[in-house]
Amino acid sequence: MIFHVSLQPAEDGWIVAECPALPGCVSQGRDEKEALDNIKEAITAWLWAEDQKALLSLPPQEKPVVVAV
Repeated sequence: MIFHVSLQPAEDGWIVAECPALPGCVSQGRDEKEALDNIKEAITAWLWAEDQKALLSLPPQEKPVVVAV
């Protein structure tokens, strides 16, 4: 999957990375490379957490099917 992210310098010199498509998915790094590496991890964690919430909302009799993207 592809996501657009924004990179903004913070007042403390760090770079803040945010993924606007995923509300609240924000990370940072000491430089652009670290910020991009960290936002990739944050995106993965965000998607996993949302999937877990959705899984819990399924009726008990439904068997979930896993699909890799």
